[in-house]
Amino acid sequence: MAAIIAGVCVATFVMAFILIRLLDRLRRRDAESEAREIVRKAEIDVENRRREAELEIKESALRQQEESEKELRRLRGELHERERLLDKRQDALEEQAEVLRKQEKMVESTQRKLTERIQDANRRKEELAKLLDMQRQTLHELSGLNKEEATGRLLELLDEQLQKETGAAILAHENRLAETCEAKTREVLLTCLQRYAAAHTADTTTSTVDIPNDEMKGRIIGREGRNIRAFEKATGVDVIIDDTPGVVIVSAFDTIRREVARLALEKLIADGRIHPTRIEEIVAGTQRELERHIQKLGEAACMEADVHGLHERLVNLLGRLNFRTSYSQNVLRHSIEVAFIAGMLAEELGFDGKLARRCGLLHDIGKAADHEIEGGHPKIGADLLKRYGEKPEVVRAAVGHHDDLRVENPYTVLVAAADACSASRPGARRETLERYVKRMEELESIAGGFAGVEQAYAIQAGRELRVLVSAKETTDESAAKICRDIAAAFEQQLTYPGEIKVTVLRETRHIEMAR
Repeated sequence: MAAIIAGVCVATFVMAFILIRLLDRLRRRDAESEAREIVRKAEIDVENRRREAELEIKESALRQQEESEKELRRLRGELHERERLLDKRQDALEEQAEVLRKQEKMVESTQRKLTERIQDANRRKEELAKLLDMQRQTLHELSGLNKEEATGRLLELLDEQLQKETGAAILAHENRLAETCEAKTREVLLTCLQRYAAAHTADTTTSTVDIPNDEMKGRIIGREGRNIRAFEKATGVDVIIDDTPGVVIVSAFDTIRREVARLALEKLIADGRIHPTRIEEIVAGTQRELERHIQKLGEAACMEADVHGLHERLVNLLGRLNFRTSYSQNVLRHSIEVAFIAGMLAEELGFDGKLARRCGLLHDIGKAADHEIEGGHPKIGADLLKRYGEKPEVVRAAVGHHDDLRVENPYTVLVAAADACSASRPGARRETLERYVKRMEELESIAGGFAGVEQAYAIQAGRELRVLVSAKETTDESAAKICRDIAAAFEQQLTYPGEIKVTVLRETRHIEMAR
């Protein structure tokens, strides 16, 4: 039994060993087959990559060949272009060489001719010297004068001739110099005027105020006209209310007075409360606002003209010039224009442009106070400038820009020239308006000279004068006498067409405050 079991075990072991060997052999065969397959695929992959590399190499070679051909064509084109340029230059050089050969021939010919002429000139010079000697001897024999006497006579004749020619030459030079100076002056003036081209608008004597509806006209007039009378009395203007829809006209020759009336009327229309007390309050407030506005106008003018360091009073007077006109020309705009023109003239001529602008800006400052101080505006302006510490050049420019022109003060001459340029350009002035304003001022001035008169307003284009007298200093009878005296003064002192209506107003007003 044991032998059987041992045999079975041996047989089993042998079979297992045989089976293992078979399995091992089968594995080896599979591995070899796989290895051969891997090798085959690797060989195929290598072959493919080799072919791709060969294709890439061929494509790269083709691209390089194309690029080389392009570069070669470009180089050939450049060479052809250079050859063409060289050919042109060679042709040009040949032409220049031919021109030079021709010029050399011409120079040789010219030199030969010049040599011949020089020889001819020398020969003629010798002949002329011989002839002069012969003439001199003949003259000495005929005149009986020796050499020194003949020389003296000749010099005298030459001196007389030279004096005449010198006088004519000096006169010609003086005329040419005058023409040159005039042309240069005209050129400088035109240059300055072109550099500063200021817009100009003529001032009028009326202002329009828009109203929302025609019902507002009735409120402005008031019951029995009390509102419009109170407004005209407070402002000194003439309010014209006609059939024109949506507009009320404010008329006055005094621009400050007219501006106060226009602004006050606009405020009253916007406020809606229109009665005499409210009118007086609005007018008083508007006058204070206009004073502030005048100060701002003066400061703006100083900034525009680049003039700094002025006294506050002078700045205020400059602002007031915005509401003054001279032959319808706005005096402030005229002063700014004169400042710029004078400054540019000074710079063209080598003077101080800033000082010239200061002189030009302040030259008409007296017109802002000529209704308060007696005298012409040049003298008034010079006194004001001296009082507020301005330089002597500025003071002399103000006092002498019309008549007293002195050469030793060039800034006065510059300001006078700039003033004439600003005033004389086309459209700058209209004399009729200036005469009208002077007539209005004269009417008010005559009426203001009577005792007891507080205010006098010329309205209706000078056809009516409204006079306010003091209730304390006058009576009804004396007010009537003042009215007759003013009318008589107009008849004696003025010449005017038609009639002038004189209206004297006297009222007593008592005010108490209930606390």
